[in-house]
Amino acid sequence: MRTILVGSDHAGFELKNVLKDVLTARGLQVIDVGCDSETSCDYPLFAQDVARRLTSGEASMGVLVCGTGIGMSISANRFRGIRAALCTSEFHARMSRAHNDANVLVLGGRVTGSGLAKAILEAWLDTPFEGDRHKRRVDQIDAM
Repeated sequence: MRTILVGSDHAGFELKNVLKDVLTARGLQVIDVGCDSETSCDYPLFAQDVARRLTSGEASMGVLVCGTGIGMSISANRFRGIRAALCTSEFHARMSRAHNDANVLVLGGRVTGSGLAKAILEAWLDTPFEGDRHKRRVDQIDAM
């Protein structure tokens, strides 16, 4: 069973819970690192937790949600081996997986509706990494 880490701040809490339902309906094991309410909290802490757990091998992928997705993606991408992609469309989601082997999907809870967010998540999960010339480029990114 594939394991997915999920995390959010207060602004992404509601959407995170919607996405957890999609993940569990697909038979994936979900580890929720928080937050646990809409009480104001700091997004970098949750991005850090997902990134560290992901790089330690606890899961194969992660999903992060904050208000816009920008703060979470900046924070997560500070960690070696993390390729967090802020996706606002299904096309972005497919390309982030196919060409960039993104291992963290980032969404904005205040800017992306739940219907679109579900479609983005499904596209992201269903798209394999193409490898080949893209692997060379991902290796170059990971070597930075």
